[in-house]
Amino acid sequence: MNVLKNKNQTGYKAAIHLVVWLLLFILPYLFSTNHTVDLERHLKFTWLPLVYSSVLFYLNYLLFIDKFILEKKIWVFVGINLLLMAILVSIDLQLRNHHFFNIKDVVSLPARPRPTKQWIIYKDTIYLFFPIIISIAIKITEKWAKTESEKNAREKEILKSELQHLKYQLQPHFFFNSLNTIYALIERSPALAQETVHNLSKLMRYLLYDTVSEKVDLSDEIEFVKQYIALMKLRISDKTTVQTNFPVLYEKIKIAPLLFVSLIENAFKHGVSANNRSDILFSFAIKKDKVIFIAENTNFPKDDKDKSGSGIGLYNLRKQLELSYPGKHNFKTSVENNVFKVLLEIDTD
Repeated sequence: MNVLKNKNQTGYKAAIHLVVWLLLFILPYLFSTNHTVDLERHLKFTWLPLVYSSVLFYLNYLLFIDKFILEKKIWVFVGINLLLMAILVSIDLQLRNHHFFNIKDVVSLPARPRPTKQWIIYKDTIYLFFPIIISIAIKITEKWAKTESEKNAREKEILKSELQHLKYQLQPHFFFNSLNTIYALIERSPALAQETVHNLSKLMRYLLYDTVSEKVDLSDEIEFVKQYIALMKLRISDKTTVQTNFPVLYEKIKIAPLLFVSLIENAFKHGVSANNRSDILFSFAIKKDKVIFIAENTNFPKDDKDKSGSGIGLYNLRKQLELSYPGKHNFKTSVENNVFKVLLEIDTD
């Protein structure tokens, strides 16, 4: 794929160069007010200078800049170009003085004095500097663009690797919590435990296969969230009320996978009490290109001696948001009236 892409870029670049030089050769005819085509005049004053320019341009663009400037052999580069310019100026002088190039045609008005040899040398020298300068500018720009492209490609690969690592961290964590739920059900309700294993297999299939892509459909992610909440509800008593508010999606919205699992898990971990009533709320909203997720739970802060929560889930979430949506997300947590609140806004545009 990369080879094909490079070939296409090379072909495109060659086509651009061909079109530019063709235009430069045709322009004298396009802007000429004289309908009689003077091929001899165009050859002397337009085509030959363009030939000199193209020779200097491509020698520098294809060979000298890479071989000398990029290798920091600046004086060799300058010397070779000065030698080439001297040769081309000398050739131009010889051709102009040849019988086929009568110098009286240089001017259109006979009353004007003919240009001197020194003037022609000066003019040709200045003229030949331009293709060298342009070739350096284009080559350095292309080199910079290539470097930036390679840098972006490396950063993208690192980003992809880091995100994959975060997913691998989340999957065992998620699986471990789910197994604890099933273990608690086996003695109490074997039939429900069996059904839960079946549902867990669906969740794991989504984790292992569907989340391989960088983005998934938001509808699939919400369905996964629903099933995960149902799984977590099996661990709580009637003293905890869980409310959900999930929209019906009529359009496809893509989002990075597994952004909400840690927040749901956190709500169940810190929002459930064995002795007191508690409430948990999960809500999704879609506003234009923004996905808004809200989680609220009665706050039962853990004792400092309780080491059951390692905090890896929220750490992974913050890291994933930084990698997947840099500058395009808003993640806030707060405690109000003994209710822990989470707001996560993601700009999917």
